[in-house]
Amino acid sequence: MADFDVIVLGGGPGGYVAAIRCAQLGLKTACIDERVDDKGKPSLGGVCLNVGCIPSKALLETSHHFYRARHEFPAHGIRTGEVRIDVDAMQQRKQQVVKTLTGGIALLFAKHKVTHIQGRGCLQARRHVRVTAADAADEQTYSAEHIIVATGSTPVELAEAPFDGERIVDSTGALAFDAVPKRLGVIGGGVIGLELGSVWSRLGAKTTLLVRGAQFLANVDRQIAGAVQQDMTAEGLDIRLGAKLVAVKKSAKLITVTYADGDGEHKLQVDRLLVAAGRRPNTGDIGAEDIGLKLDGRGFIAVDGACRTNLPGVYAIGDVVRGPMLAHKAAEEGVAVAERIAGQQPEVNYATIPFVIYTWPEIAWVGRNSEQLRADGIDFRSGVFPFLANGRAHAAGDTQGMVKILSEARTDRILGVHIYGANASELIGEAVVAMEFSASAEDLARIIHAHPTLSEAIHEAALAVDGRPIHI
Repeated sequence: MADFDVIVLGGGPGGYVAAIRCAQLGLKTACIDERVDDKGKPSLGGVCLNVGCIPSKALLETSHHFYRARHEFPAHGIRTGEVRIDVDAMQQRKQQVVKTLTGGIALLFAKHKVTHIQGRGCLQARRHVRVTAADAADEQTYSAEHIIVATGSTPVELAEAPFDGERIVDSTGALAFDAVPKRLGVIGGGVIGLELGSVWSRLGAKTTLLVRGAQFLANVDRQIAGAVQQDMTAEGLDIRLGAKLVAVKKSAKLITVTYADGDGEHKLQVDRLLVAAGRRPNTGDIGAEDIGLKLDGRGFIAVDGACRTNLPGVYAIGDVVRGPMLAHKAAEEGVAVAERIAGQQPEVNYATIPFVIYTWPEIAWVGRNSEQLRADGIDFRSGVFPFLANGRAHAAGDTQGMVKILSEARTDRILGVHIYGANASELIGEAVVAMEFSASAEDLARIIHAHPTLSEAIHEAALAVDGRPIHI
């Protein structure tokens, strides 16, 4: 008889959610996770809660308050005198947020009777998992009827810029700086590079973003991306496109980054360097080859539409499988797999997964953008409404950005919604719900939105699809 009905390998957003849902469905469940905090105590939540989504948002919030106090409070009549940042206090607050939420997961495990097994798990034949303690002094093997692999991902390290944990760092290191760098270099123009780069830029670092591609935010609607680039450049973020890394040289006092673009080679001198060149799945040391678990050429676990692997009873979710590396995508896959194991038939709608970049203003979207629709030969209509014409945005002093709605020309069904503006991460939820119910732009246009709210911009953008916005 197996030790458990389900063993979940990994305690991040995909893993811990899957474990809790399994337990809710009456399955005897264990979650194996090796992460510990700075005091050596178990810390559930994976990268997201410990060194990713949550701490980065805590720092983004602080940097936003600091920026507003320095640049926007005077217009509100608020006199503060000299505003300074206490990095130590900021980091303590960040850690308290992390501690509260990771501790909350431990309480949820206790409530739902999920067994938390501390250590590194390695897959064995016939749905067994060997767990090695952190000090490698003890090993235990457990069996289950079903296994869910949710081991997450790790930052990509570049040969030209190996991490040293202090001056050349990955995202984890950039979250833990003990002082604001005078000059910060960022290699990579994706979500992580842009978010953390904007944090330290707003706190006072002269920040340079080296983007390998010729386009800024290549996956974002071009109209939106152009507005973001213009605003961030105006605020002092130095964005250099088409920058191919050549070499990184570290001396006692500075780091010299050599990169090449269409005009030849250039040198950039910085005090600290964040390498945000993407992430890779954590599948290299989980025993995949030993048991015949199929991986693709990039190291992702091969799964079908139901997250089943090639091995009976073994599933995989989150960053280790195809699709965007998003915490909420991993969590929904975890719920779906738990319910499939329990005999239900859930579905995950990958077409309506929202994406968010937590700069300020925020960037959020769901569905396809204009460029993708044109490439697919789809005839569509577009409605755009700027926050500059929104009353609540003016009252708050957050008039940057816009809402853009794309709908199919013949049926008016919403194909994509793109928001650049204050609280875009919250506003995008309305668009996700609308698309889940196959709503048309006309549906959004006929829904009454409270006044004055930022959400009125969605209403006006929907009206603009039909060429009849009211307030512009």
